[in-house]
Amino acid sequence: MMQNKKACILVADDEKEIREVLQLLLSSASYEVITARNGKEAFSLAGEHIDLYILDVNMPELNGFMAGAEIRKNFDAPIMYLTAYSGESDKVMGFSVGADDYLVKPFSNMELLMRVKALLRRGRIKINVPQDRTNLCYLEDLTIDLNRQTVSRNGEPINLTYTEYKILVLLVENRKKIFSLDNIYHSVWDENAVSDSAVMMHIKNLRKKLGDNSRQPKYIKTAWGRGYYVD
Repeated sequence: MMQNKKACILVADDEKEIREVLQLLLSSASYEVITARNGKEAFSLAGEHIDLYILDVNMPELNGFMAGAEIRKNFDAPIMYLTAYSGESDKVMGFSVGADDYLVKPFSNMELLMRVKALLRRGRIKINVPQDRTNLCYLEDLTIDLNRQTVSRNGEPINLTYTEYKILVLLVENRKKIFSLDNIYHSVWDENAVSDSAVMMHIKNLRKKLGDNSRQPKYIKTAWGRGYYVD
């Protein structure tokens, strides 16, 4: 995203009133807003020009989880779910399909704007940064570019969510240190937003994208009963 360009946010909710409120709120905060009435429409509107997706969970055509999973296959922009359900299983489901945040209705306008700002600040907004080899980290055949916040294997990019990327960098920058789920949570998240099972889901997704076998891991090792580490 260019520095002089407004961040573009796609809001998908089947309730017209909520779409209108969110569009007014986000537009007033100087964001460009695109709205969708259901998950199918949200997926059809997805693209590289979208910097953040805000998806309701209960929507017709495609629900939010299904739409998010399809969007995540093609695009790396952060995804935040809005839902009336606060159960842990719902949050785990959201994180398992690549969500970066999860906000339970009803929520305050200020909380929404703060989370949006945080996601846009830390998300995969493309910035042209000169290559600096001192900001490259290596793990086996993986190359982690700390400037561009990208991961590649033998020159081929591996598409990670921002949260997955942060977990990998945390482990790589602290080699041989064992991080418990609580350690990872406090190092990556800024607030009490996720459970142990959600953190484990991120680890599982990260390993899958890296092609790591949890029983004989090449990258992320398990210290049983203690946590995770890399050599």
